[in-house]
Amino acid sequence: MQINQAERDALYKVIYSRRDVRQDFLDTPIEQAVIERILQAAHHAPSVGFSQPWDFILVHQPATKQAIKQGYEAASAKSALQFSPELRQTYQSFKLEGIVEAPLGICVTCDRERNGPVVIGRTIKPEMDLYSTVCAIQNMWLAARAENIGLGWVSIIDDQVLRDALNIPQRLSIIGYLCLGYVSHFAEQPELEQFGWLAREDLKQLVHEEQWQDKYSHQQP
Repeated sequence: MQINQAERDALYKVIYSRRDVRQDFLDTPIEQAVIERILQAAHHAPSVGFSQPWDFILVHQPATKQAIKQGYEAASAKSALQFSPELRQTYQSFKLEGIVEAPLGICVTCDRERNGPVVIGRTIKPEMDLYSTVCAIQNMWLAARAENIGLGWVSIIDDQVLRDALNIPQRLSIIGYLCLGYVSHFAEQPELEQFGWLAREDLKQLVHEEQWQDKYSHQQP
């Protein structure tokens, strides 16, 4: 199957306009058919040994979202203390989640025991199943953007909060909690770039020919 130029251009448009959405969610419900398309896109991600180790927990209930939001707030307060005093206030001014506002939450897990102890491609790098699940999230993110739905990944939360709220067994690895919903607009730039927290790296500094070259010393905030 060949991809024509219009289809190619549409893919790149989706990639470049994808955003980590934390705010501006609308209360417009997402139709079941749209949710199904997004989940099917995730389910068609590449996976090591065709293991398909992912599961998706859909969260609609306000009480469940509120429990997860409380977990986020506790984790965010703890996280703020890790920044220097001059950056802490800026960090605390950011809105980094839309747990309650988004109509739909999706928790993505990885079953590392699926298909038994030996999986093609995991014999040397056993963490490949985790990476496969991240690929599923990326597919979901791009599919959501193609549906004009915002998606935000909430990483500032302890796994145990999600286990307790969503009855997730200890044997499953929690990869991410995602907030999905239609939004009033998509930002032209990623928010942290827009706010001056970090700039987009120059791709030329990140590409190496044949061997690694130490091109610059990276500075973290």
